Amino acid sequence: MGISATLLPSSLLLPHHPKQNATATHLHLTRRSLLFLSTTLGGFSLPAPLSYSSPSPSPDTTITDRVFLDLSICPTYFVNRTLGDDLALCADAEPVGRLVLGLYGNLVPITVSNFKAMCTGSSGSSYKGTLVQKIFPGQFFLAGRQGRRDKGEVKPPTKLVRNTETVESKAFLLEHSRPGTLSLCLSENDDDNDVKLDPDYHNVEFLITTGPGPCPQLDSKNIVFGTVVEGMDVVGRIAGIPTYKPSERIRQYNGIAEFLGDGRAKNARAIWNKPLNTLYISDCGQLKLPTPPLSPTLP
Repeated sequence: MGISATLLPSSLLLPHHPKQNATATHLHLTRRSLLFLSTTLGGFSLPAPLSYSSPSPSPDTTITDRVFLDLSICPTYFVNRTLGDDLALCADAEPVGRLVLGLYGNLVPITVSNFKAMCTGSSGSSYKGTLVQKIFPGQFFLAGRQGRRDKGEVKPPTKLVRNTETVESKAFLLEHSRPGTLSLCLSENDDDNDVKLDPDYHNVEFLITTGPGPCPQLDSKNIVFGTVVEGMDVVGRIAGIPTYKPSERIRQYNGIAEFLGDGRAKNARAIWNKPLNTLYISDCGQLKLPTPPLSPTLP
């Protein structure tokens, strides 16, 4: 069966019978003719049709839950040790303010559920009465380190769900692009190794970015699961609390000690960036969602 080609260039037309109409615009090609055309055209080929792929859907940052953290300073914590293991009993606490956090329960439901349980105390532990252990000026602050309650650390929780989202790629889609981003610490986690080696270990340490700029060094390494919806002024006050900063000489000595395998180097770094004031979570809990619910927000 022949193949019809329309309006071929005159230089490519095959010889035809003289009696054929010279103005003919159609030519029937045999298989041999097609081979001739392919060698004549060389590497020329028609452009392939453009293909369009649908954009991947944006992460669901609908705020499904709200919790609060009340923060205070206890000026006598390290002087008066009669408080025992509960910083919340500090009688001369100086309130810093309240943070209201919106959580992305559709995106990372396990991470959000565990965080809520730590705020309400249903996990067998709570953030209440525990320290904000580190502040990195211009970047973020850390809270929720596990360990000894008499040191202001979180009691290891016993009633949390195993968080499988720490190995799921979708949990790392959001970036630490603005102040007030709430994130589960993975790369920044500083729980002691003996705590992490417990078979029932659950990571509950979290960070909140303080700005003014983004923190790209945290992206793809920590799980963003919420944002500050009220209290950015409180975040600013926290960011302004002075911290312990080692001198350059101490940093150099520490680097040499670590290089030589001296375990004391890591212990010494544990106090770097600690707030000089005893900043702690004086209360925490869950709040009702407003009506209508909050619209999605992307950090």
